[in-house]
Amino acid sequence: MNVREKRRAIAAFDCSRKGERRRVTRCIMLVGVVAVMGITDASSAENQVSPTGRLLASNCSQCHGTNKAAAGFDALVGKPANKLMRKLEKYQSGAEGEGIMTRHALGYTDQQLRDIAQWLSGQR
Repeated sequence: MNVREKRRAIAAFDCSRKGERRRVTRCIMLVGVVAVMGITDASSAENQVSPTGRLLASNCSQCHGTNKAAAGFDALVGKPANKLMRKLEKYQSGAEGEGIMTRHALGYTDQQLRDIAQWLSGQR
């Protein structure tokens, strides 16, 4: 690197000239704005995360549907959470036999079943 190239490289980072200072200030401001926007987007994304019950209940909708018109299966949406929970607990304990619902219920914790029942009961 010759002397002229070194001077150009140094001048590229030199903020002592008025125009260069403005350019650097704009870059710093832009970086700050982008950082703040990123934080704002992340916090709003957290507020939009769906409840746990919604994700877990998506498995139920495969057979029971997403509204009160479930073809050939009990409709679950809008039913009281305590009624749904009692039924799920019966399946989980094996009191309802060894069918597919027993297998499904055994795959969830008690808290997950409560989340599912709460989510379904709140849907219309």
